[in-house]
Amino acid sequence: MADPSGFLKHNRKDAPKRPVADRLSDWHEVYLDQEPAERDQQVRTQASRCMDCGIPFCHSGSAGCPLGNLIPEWNDLVRVGDWASASDRLHATNNFPEFTGRLCPAPCEAACVLSISQDSGGPVAIKRVEQAIADASWERDLVWARQSTVSSGKRVAVVGSGPAGLAAAQQLTRAGHEVTVYERDDRLGGLLRYGIPEFKMEKKVLDRRLAQLRSEGTRFVTGCEVGGDKPGDLSVETLRARYDAVVLAVGALRGRDAPDLPGRSLNGVHFAMDHLVAANKECEGDGPTSISAEGKHVLIIGGGDTAADCYGTATRQGALSVTQLDQYPQPPAVRDEEISPWPVWPWILRNYPVHEEAGERRFAVAVEEFVGDDAVDSVRLREVVVRKDPSTGRREVTPVGDHVEEVPAQLVLLAIGFEGVEHMPLLSGLNLALTPRGTISCGPDWQTPTEGVFVCGDAHRGASLVVWAIAEGRSVANAVDAYLTGASDLPAPVHPTALPLAVV
Repeated sequence: MADPSGFLKHNRKDAPKRPVADRLSDWHEVYLDQEPAERDQQVRTQASRCMDCGIPFCHSGSAGCPLGNLIPEWNDLVRVGDWASASDRLHATNNFPEFTGRLCPAPCEAACVLSISQDSGGPVAIKRVEQAIADASWERDLVWARQSTVSSGKRVAVVGSGPAGLAAAQQLTRAGHEVTVYERDDRLGGLLRYGIPEFKMEKKVLDRRLAQLRSEGTRFVTGCEVGGDKPGDLSVETLRARYDAVVLAVGALRGRDAPDLPGRSLNGVHFAMDHLVAANKECEGDGPTSISAEGKHVLIIGGGDTAADCYGTATRQGALSVTQLDQYPQPPAVRDEEISPWPVWPWILRNYPVHEEAGERRFAVAVEEFVGDDAVDSVRLREVVVRKDPSTGRREVTPVGDHVEEVPAQLVLLAIGFEGVEHMPLLSGLNLALTPRGTISCGPDWQTPTEGVFVCGDAHRGASLVVWAIAEGRSVANAVDAYLTGASDLPAPVHPTALPLAVV
């Protein structure tokens, strides 16, 4: 266990960021690329704040880490400078800690015992320690291809190459199965590739891990839609004939729309993901984005992670102004114990690095109309209050007063959530129907109603966190391994009935 009095000696210190002017001039990651020695020393001090708390809620799946990361153990190993052992303990539960260390909102920190009191100096900087271990692992050649020494003779197809699909593929390959991952996009990674902006995670981080998977024996096919009818696609019949089991990790990318809003069909009103994908393709070298914020007043509708990603993307593209709209009231700066008692995920104001850079956030407002001729030129807003109908449980957005405000907007991005799995030929080909939530159902063994077909990640639980995707990918790998061989030694961190921490 780490130094039980470390939190009394040191306050929390987050990773240093690059100057705002530098961040807005390029697409590199927000956080400063420190020299390893300086980083390691700072992180060792932060790890020493982990206390002998008795019950470490930080790695509890119900409130803390869905992966069950052994946080107190690797905190103590970092504290004493044993980076090799820390890497082993971290990778024992997490296939891709460099992803979660950059992208996870850290429910573990919200569940840290030091989060109970405002006088404790703040929770342990778990996410910072995790990323430092992951980066140090690559720097010290502690990550290598772990090739299986046995072969099961079984073949598995994974449809989708996001974090859930990649985690399932790596685990199943290491168990001795022949695994092929099918991706309909031209590059691998799913949302990690085309949904996450470069300033949050540079794609060289993803490519480095993909190289490891290839070295271990996982096969990848890009530009192939399973169930599609274009050249290079794979029919469902061929899929079923070729493989002993199928894992569906197709995500939940069907964006929530606002079709009833007047002016919704105007040019310049787009789904958030269309903006992010085009921007990421430009960063990949595919030519200028088709949805640029340059020289425009930009309105982003939504208050979650996706909205913040659009916010930072628009500012880097040279927007005249960026305004993020949220129909809910501004959350409190600190946890309200009556609303969200420790250790559950708190309802608080979450400030992302992009909010330090430019632009404005507005709360308790909603769009009444998009205004323009062929293209949107402005948006009419009204103050609102959101209430839940006690009889139906549905949310009702009610205008407050008669005042209507008109603000300029030549680009509007809808980041109001996701409705579930996209309607695709693959589902009908497998005789699968979506649930009312837009997801694919499964039993306790992660198997769908179609024999030999399994599901994990956002396709199963709806839009959620990268850490949940990896956890479900690991769990479904255990289930598929058991299905193919009768038993499995692969870890299974979560059960499919575990509740998600949904984001938009």
